This record gives sequence, C-alpha cells and structure tokens, in this order.
Amino acid sequence: MARYDFRTPRLHLDAPLHSGAEVALDRDQSNYLFNVLRLPEGASVLLFNGRDGEWRSSVSKAGKRGGALHIAEQARAQTAATDLHLLFAPLKHARLDYLVQKAVEMGVSRIQPVITQHTQVTRVNVERMRANVVEAAQQCGVLSLADVDEPVRFAEMLEGLEPTRLLVFCDEDAEMRDPIEALAQARPAGPLAVLLGPEGGFSEAEREALVNRGHVLRVSLGPRILRADTAAVAALALVQAVLGDWAGSGV
Repeated sequence: MARYDFRTPRLHLDAPLHSGAEVALDRDQSNYLFNVLRLPEGASVLLFNGRDGEWRSSVSKAGKRGGALHIAEQARAQTAATDLHLLFAPLKHARLDYLVQKAVEMGVSRIQPVITQHTQVTRVNVERMRANVVEAAQQCGVLSLADVDEPVRFAEMLEGLEPTRLLVFCDEDAEMRDPIEALAQARPAGPLAVLLGPEGGFSEAEREALVNRGHVLRVSLGPRILRADTAAVAALALVQAVLGDWAGSGV
C-alpha cells in the first residue's frame, strides 16, 4: 500500500476521479479550502470519492464562493473495505457523532441503528450520521465510505442478518472470560458484525433470541460498565485485532 500523505489537505468529492479532470467545488468545499485552510492557487489537495482511490490534485481556481481543482495522478488505489458491520442502539447527538466517527476510523463498512426494547433514543438523524462518516474518512485517510442504514427494529435486524455473518454480541451478562481468546477460537471465514445494546441492556427476550440464532459469539467487555460509545470502540478494537485487518485477515 502506498504511504499515506499526512501533510496534504484531503477532500471528499462525490464525482468521478481520473487524471486530467477538472472538478468544480461547491460553496462549502471552497469555503473549507480557501477560507478555513487559506490555500492559494497551485496548492496540493488529495481527493477521494470512496470508489476510485485517492488522487493528487492542485488548485486551478481559488474562490471563496467557488473554485476548481485539476487532478494529476493517483496516489493510492482503491482497496476493499473489511466486511464489518456495527449494529447498535441509537445514542444522543454528541455521543452518536463520536460513535460514528470512531466506527469509521476502526474500519466499519456498514453502520446500522437498531431499536431495542430499552432504547431511549428512537429518532435518528441519518443524514447527520452520513456527514460524520464523510468527515471522519476525510480526516483519517480512509478510502471507503461506510454505508449508513435507516434504523430498524431489533426483530427486523435479526431476521435480516445473513446466516454466514458471525454476530459478536457484547453482553454485560455474559460469562467473564478473555474476549481475545473467545474471538480467536471463533475465527470465522465469513463476514462479521458487532452488536451493542442500549444503556439499559437487552431484554431477556432479545437476549434469548440472540443466543438461539446460531453463529453468535457472546462476549463480555470486562469488569467495568462501559458507556455505549466507549464499548463500541473497545469491541471494534478487539474484533479488528483478532479477526479483522489489524490481524492481516481483512483488507
């Protein structure tokens, strides 16, 4: 993989990217590059769209209300995202923003809010979540954009899971054991999903449905009670380290 350029500003554009193309910037993009970053004409900018890899470009027109970039060459080829889904009970705005941003940094490919029996937040701003996905990917060098789905009820989520997808079910009532060892013993050949419940926990009926699904790994995240956004980062770090691209088994 090409070495990541940490110094050049990076911008997401929802447009085809290829050598020699001239791409126009909208008002928000122009404001970010020319008002916030104060880039002059000729300055370098990295571009990505989640499909065509990352491209080097330069400012061909600098304007606070509209500018343009000239694309030169590809800096990094597109890579496939790890097939890792995050399923979680929705949180309030600030903590939901944090969870989505960290999920992107941790390599999640799909983000799915799930309404459980004890979920306290049932209204979710999906467009805000998608904006957080783009912002996190833009800032952290991520090439693929995670999909963000509309919220679904718990039963619908469970019914829609592919039989081959290992569901890592984070349960505060699970037997306390080494989660790394438990994940290593599971070691699936197929896709993965991490499920986190609400702060009130899963209902007994939901827990029973999960245990009876099959292809479920029930794990504890340790002796302390973690807030949901912290639990998401902890669980994703464990999964990526043992089963995902941290371990070299993902892409």
